[in-house]
Amino acid sequence: MLNQCRRAHGAGYQHGDRQGCLKGTRESALNEIEDWTEDFSKSPVFWLNGLAGTGKSTIAQTIAERVFASGRLGASFFCSRDFEDRGDLHLIFPALAFQLAQKYTGFRSLLIPLLQSNPDIFRESLHSQMQEFLLRPLLSANISTVIVIDALDECKDEDPESAVLLVLGKSISKVPGVKFFITSRPEIHITSGFRGPLLRELTETFILHHVEPRIVYSDIRLFFKYELSKLAHRPQDWPTDEQLDSLCRRAAGFFVYAAATVGFLRHKFKSPSGRLDVIMKSPESTAYEGKAELKVYTSLGSLYTSILQAAFCKNDVEDDAMVRSVLSAVFLVTNPLSPSTIATLMGFERNEVLSLLESVQSLLALHDDADHPIQVFHKSFPDFITDPTRCSDSRFYISPTINSNFSCAASNLWVNH
Repeated sequence: MLNQCRRAHGAGYQHGDRQGCLKGTRESALNEIEDWTEDFSKSPVFWLNGLAGTGKSTIAQTIAERVFASGRLGASFFCSRDFEDRGDLHLIFPALAFQLAQKYTGFRSLLIPLLQSNPDIFRESLHSQMQEFLLRPLLSANISTVIVIDALDECKDEDPESAVLLVLGKSISKVPGVKFFITSRPEIHITSGFRGPLLRELTETFILHHVEPRIVYSDIRLFFKYELSKLAHRPQDWPTDEQLDSLCRRAAGFFVYAAATVGFLRHKFKSPSGRLDVIMKSPESTAYEGKAELKVYTSLGSLYTSILQAAFCKNDVEDDAMVRSVLSAVFLVTNPLSPSTIATLMGFERNEVLSLLESVQSLLALHDDADHPIQVFHKSFPDFITDPTRCSDSRFYISPTINSNFSCAASNLWVNH
């Protein structure tokens, strides 16, 4: 009966290939959060708030792993707008309940009768789901546990105040043994939920992009040094301290820049030193000097432009349309498509699509199987490539109007498959 519980697949922390923090990095954040998970006299909710690319999901993964190792993790849900079910608010509470039932026999003995007596609970309001799936079983079973919800902003929610947080605020104080660790961008509807009267006094907040810059710089430098030391065919005594410092300045506190850079340098056939030279030739500073957020996104845009230009610099003009079409198929659909499906949809040869995608493999998670869906490395790239103010190279810019029509057609093809 439990297996009939409607839930999002792959939403738990143990699914997929998500990576935790490199040992020795993000220690201030990790220590504060872990201390909070161990002390049930502290606030029942912890909000890790950070801009895109600051490493929220990596921290959430590490916390989930550590809390699981200590036996305190009850359930986790890693939201993602790249998957329809993992971006559906109405699948969060069922997924959490399913995991709690797997871990705690007392919870399971209460959940199964509910599913038998009310199979339509999945269609009810979030408030009803919270009451039936979580609140009542948790109270009756008297469970102490930690629940992790990552990237709440990735779920579709048009309410002025986060619907999940509104429901949580009305219920969390009734279950003193349960703690919720939640990460998100500081979007208006989520910020309103945490700062509203229901959760304001019940939430601890850690603003990731407010961590002291020298600490973030040190963490990113350690990350670069470790990852670049693993690259094959690299020169001895490479990279130099000057190159490492330049990479750290370019990252400007954004781990997504650091990770994308490592992905760019990790190439099957080209030397890392030559790829690094491509990055070093792009400017570090911009017209936005002194405006941290804009500077960061411009630096990230500079990296993305370097990757695209290095991949397609020898293309003929008539090939640019194919590049834009394939990139649209990868980055702008609700559910990920495979290279084979993209080739069918666009009328290209499969090997052509595979070759094109391999050219930008630092932005993607590609698999050996051409029928396996492609995963986008980070949502900041679709944001970049559809913004004409940031994607200054017109060969790679994709119009949002075209995107909307294409995304609809591609989604229909995905459903038919």
